Amino acid sequence: MIVGKQKPLPEIREMIADYGNILILGCGTCATVCFAGGEREVDILASSLGIAAKLEGKERVTTKHTVKRQCEWEFLDEIEEKVKQADAVLSLGCGVGVQAIAERFPEIPVLPGLDTLFMGMPVEEGVWVERCVGCGNCILNQTGGICPIARCPKGLINGPCGGYRDGKCEVDPTRDCAWVLIYERLKKMGRLDMLHTSQPLKDYSKMGHPRSITR
Repeated sequence: MIVGKQKPLPEIREMIADYGNILILGCGTCATVCFAGGEREVDILASSLGIAAKLEGKERVTTKHTVKRQCEWEFLDEIEEKVKQADAVLSLGCGVGVQAIAERFPEIPVLPGLDTLFMGMPVEEGVWVERCVGCGNCILNQTGGICPIARCPKGLINGPCGGYRDGKCEVDPTRDCAWVLIYERLKKMGRLDMLHTSQPLKDYSKMGHPRSITR
């Protein structure tokens, strides 16, 4: 899933300062799961912005809505009338959602209420960690299902650096060394032989932008 966090309230207030009628749009998938942009967060943000406007003596109308997914136009069709009545859309979805709304409704400003962080997974309640960078050339079959690109700060693909200590990362001693994890996983699988094969230099051209795929 895509993980994001809500922008600081002062930054959001600055973004919407020129607009009197705001549609605050939540996303029912990733942004909801990571507690950044679901119905609850939409309600809280709308309330906070309303209080701030009153304290400043400003007139501002906010409309609240949450779609199933902001990144697909078919789910955006339902908000067409709400968009027509708004001066701007404040999206609590990821960067893809913001751009999808902007493409679907090119006549209205679409403002990002979240900062998109990474693709990750929950490891415990309320904690998400990065697991994939979308490099376009997956080698998880050779690294025990642990991605060295996402989980090693140096992106090393042929073993650890010389700086790890006691299984911990040199760059961030609070993190486990990705290559120690890979070694232990392959050992449990009885596949340490996978480490005997060197990986070629990473072809980062496959991460070139923009990317698309046709099925």
